[in-house]
Amino acid sequence: MPVQSVLIRDSALHARLLRQYLVLLKNYPILTKSVTSAILSALGNLLSQALEAKRKAKGTPVKEIDISGPARFAIYGLLITGPVSHYFYQLMEVLLPTTIPFCMAKRLLLDRLIFAPAFLLVFFFVMNILEGKRWKDFQSKMNCNYWPALKMNWKVWTPFQFFNIIYVPVQFRVLFANFVALFWYAYLASVRK
Repeated sequence: MPVQSVLIRDSALHARLLRQYLVLLKNYPILTKSVTSAILSALGNLLSQALEAKRKAKGTPVKEIDISGPARFAIYGLLITGPVSHYFYQLMEVLLPTTIPFCMAKRLLLDRLIFAPAFLLVFFFVMNILEGKRWKDFQSKMNCNYWPALKMNWKVWTPFQFFNIIYVPVQFRVLFANFVALFWYAYLASVRK
């Protein structure tokens, strides 16, 4: 007699994954944040490609995914986003402790007026290198795309960073920002084309 298959649902899977992530975050904070940044950055680029393909498709077959895009974004997330963001949030805690007046407003201003423009510049520069392009290409991208991308960064990121800086514990700020960046990198990938 055949045995009936029974669906086994492990409702504790998400709890186990979260516990494992917390252990890795505690034991290897920079590596954990870097790998998470790499994965989510690559997914952001894949999202961008999927949206672009869908927009262009309109009845025509969708082209294959360009794997070099997610690879570049993964490298950027691993080597730049993860470690730089980790140290930036840690530095913010030291430079602007909660004991000083208006510390949260000052942290937000530091992030939006100093960190965001510099980080966006680094993004354009590193992507130019990873794409194997010349200095003139970088200058052209900067002239055409930097200012619009920075203005969009201020519009999109400011409310999220307000929430991130004020309410999210420091050890989770990079993760929170990575989830927002999933969609932000989709935007940046489309701007860079």
